[in-house]
Amino acid sequence: MKVLGIILIVAGIAMFLFRGFSFTKEKKLIDVGPVELNTKEKKQVSWPTYAGGIAMVAGVVVLLAGRKK
Repeated sequence: MKVLGIILIVAGIAMFLFRGFSFTKEKKLIDVGPVELNTKEKKQVSWPTYAGGIAMVAGVVVLLAGRKK
């Protein structure tokens, strides 16, 4: 339980610092015999700010619940 709590707290802090991330995905448009046409699409994944706070609070709750045993 202690490890899970620490992981949640660290993830929550990371979510506050990094609001999201982006990556590039290569998509095949046309593939006719030896002719191939590709394009690159930039995708972005983001999460709300309060999600980091929820993760940190959940981590603290898990740490405190593990101590009461």
